[in-house]
Amino acid sequence: MNLGRYALGRLGFGLFQVLAVTLLVFGLTEALPGDAAVAAAGDNPSRETIEQLRDQMGLDRPAAVRYLDWLWGLMHGDLGRSLVAPREVSDVLADSVGPSLVLAGFSLALLVPLALAIGVAAAVRHGRLLDRLLTSITLALYSVPEFAVGLVLVAVFAIKLGWLPATALGVSDELIGQPAVLVLPVLVVVARPVCSLGRLVRAGVIDALAAEYVQHVRRLGLSRPRVLLLHALPSAVTPAVQQLARTVDWLLGGVIVVEAVFVIPGLGTALVDAVSARDLPVIQALAVLFACTTIVVNAVADVVAFRLTPRTEVVR
Repeated sequence: MNLGRYALGRLGFGLFQVLAVTLLVFGLTEALPGDAAVAAAGDNPSRETIEQLRDQMGLDRPAAVRYLDWLWGLMHGDLGRSLVAPREVSDVLADSVGPSLVLAGFSLALLVPLALAIGVAAAVRHGRLLDRLLTSITLALYSVPEFAVGLVLVAVFAIKLGWLPATALGVSDELIGQPAVLVLPVLVVVARPVCSLGRLVRAGVIDALAAEYVQHVRRLGLSRPRVLLLHALPSAVTPAVQQLARTVDWLLGGVIVVEAVFVIPGLGTALVDAVSARDLPVIQALAVLFACTTIVVNAVADVVAFRLTPRTEVVR
């Protein structure tokens, strides 16, 4: 199978997944306990007020009709209106996506080269002191959850030393203009993924350097750095590409714990607020956004992995 046919097949499967996700998201939000009309009515509402709000929100219509209307709106870019605030859902997402993208962007910019450097450095010194040291550090760091790493970093660098701000409180969405606010969140976000990615790169490089095709290239007289970068590394990073896709999905999903620790007003915080207020349109839009991000990122990762995987063409 060539790359074009594989990409088209993966695209078709991705579209089917998106449709299944919309049905699942709508069903799960319908199953949430409580009533959105009651939540929007405030304290001690009358039955007439609740019924009026249910009629305005369209909650008195059959679930199948509401799903089809919602799906039609999604297909035309209409995410609906928030049930809590008099705003379009697209405006809520637009206000929240900036901080999450900034956090994800800076984290990826640090994560990818750092993971490659750790993995390659450990692989080329396989079994030596540096390899054992890097392996021990990454295993120890990976076992610590994000919130614990965040609390330790805040306690040391923000409270005790006073070098960095403890939270992004009061910064709003202008995170990129105040890089000091991003240092601790980025370190927390990168801490665990860099360990898993670095170990995958290490294992892949070790296997690639021992492969027959790499040994043949080395016998042709190519320098060790060139063999490593041009022949061993592309196939070695194939497993890491799929792990990186899961990491990107995790980053774009808002990194809810990290946003909560550092008071970052991103997508994760918006989702927590929407669930607390039972704001169904916002919950549904964010859930579909996160799911579609997962589908797209993993589809791209599968295509890249397919392209990087070495294969032998059999001529008959």
